[in-house]
Amino acid sequence: MTIENWTQTLGAGPLLGIAAVAIVVLLLLIIKLRIHAFVALILVSLLTAFATGIPAGSVVKVLTDGFGSTLASVALLVGLGAMLGRIVETSGGAKVLADYLIHVFGEKRAPFALGVASLIFGFPIFFDAGLVVMLPVVFAVGRRLGGGVLLYGLPAAGAFSVMHVFVPPHPGPVAASQFFDANVGYVLLIGLVVALPTWYVASYLFGKWAGHKWELPIPSLLGEADAEHEANPPAFGTVLAVLLLPLVLIFLNTGLNTLASGGVLPETVTEDTWFQLLRAIGETPVALLIALLVAAVVLGMRRGMAKTAIEQVMEKALGPVCSVILITGAGGMFGGVLRTSGIGDALANVLGDLGVPLILAGFLISGILRVAQGSATVALTTAAGLLAPAVAAAGLNDIQLATMVVAVAAGSVIMSHVNDSGFWLVGRFFDMDVKTTLKTWTVLETLIGVVGFALAAVVFGFASIG
Repeated sequence: MTIENWTQTLGAGPLLGIAAVAIVVLLLLIIKLRIHAFVALILVSLLTAFATGIPAGSVVKVLTDGFGSTLASVALLVGLGAMLGRIVETSGGAKVLADYLIHVFGEKRAPFALGVASLIFGFPIFFDAGLVVMLPVVFAVGRRLGGGVLLYGLPAAGAFSVMHVFVPPHPGPVAASQFFDANVGYVLLIGLVVALPTWYVASYLFGKWAGHKWELPIPSLLGEADAEHEANPPAFGTVLAVLLLPLVLIFLNTGLNTLASGGVLPETVTEDTWFQLLRAIGETPVALLIALLVAAVVLGMRRGMAKTAIEQVMEKALGPVCSVILITGAGGMFGGVLRTSGIGDALANVLGDLGVPLILAGFLISGILRVAQGSATVALTTAAGLLAPAVAAAGLNDIQLATMVVAVAAGSVIMSHVNDSGFWLVGRFFDMDVKTTLKTWTVLETLIGVVGFALAAVVFGFASIG
């Protein structure tokens, strides 16, 4: 947010120093003093706001705006996704999917199968919503085969991450495409070329290694299957259809938005009520709500589950994820303070004249902004906006422009840590402490960024030769 009649007077050096101290203090409070992450994040956010010179009368508003904006995008998705996942789990549907994946790919390749499924699910659906819906299946496979949550969870979570970062229609690459005037079709093609091998190296192979090094138990956060319903499980096709329903609706929204923005349809059609209604039911929260209601009927009532039992299943799904939602919101609060203080703008001005190749400058600027303020989308769009004039003047071809988008996107995902709401989301769902989350999720996200940039640089080089 911007604060009226206030301008940041501190330079990039002091601001970056304050951010670094704030992160160190936060880690000490959580790891050493064992203060709850929710309380520690609020305290450090408050102190950081005062330290960076944000007017005292605006501090609370900055905190609540950062908290509220994060919850606006996370709370509905996590809450509805947890309910949907809990119904799938208790009905025995997660076990059905797990058994099918194991049958097709074999027990030894179960992590690979979960990752591939997550790549497919992650094409239209956002990271947090897809992860919440997929986790019951991940946990079911883990309980069935053993081996710990990281072995199965990291390949799945990493799959949602690479799709969210590199591939349209996700907002980051779409926004960067607009800044660079890149063809979204080429961005989609290059994004997939980079995302798939990046997932295999940075998520699947690393997930297997981390899963064997740290064998953490499968969390009971989202519950376990009910023995009565597990004995009479739903059909595989039914469970798959329920999980694919929100994806189909979101695809519908994406397609209609593309047609509207591309001028394919006349304005009279795009303004019609039926057109707007179809777009609305494809918005992620609405799509998840529809899928939840369908799951309650198809996996619940039609299979003999009492209405009160379905209500209890939904109720029990919300309690465990409340902590996840609040901590994620507090992480967004901390990131919001860092952004409002002007750290991102100061860094952008200092780094704007880096004497390095354009594609490397994009990766570095985006990466530093990501580390400083936490949000991948903010880092990507800020870096893209900063570099847009230089990219326009460079006379790049379509492939090079698409590759620039992917390179900047790669920088925006590295070093997920305590100022990133996704860090807390994954850490809490996997029941990891901060230290373990840093050793696993932070490393995985950094690998995604580094491997993705390396592949993008190779494509950029070949495109330059052509």
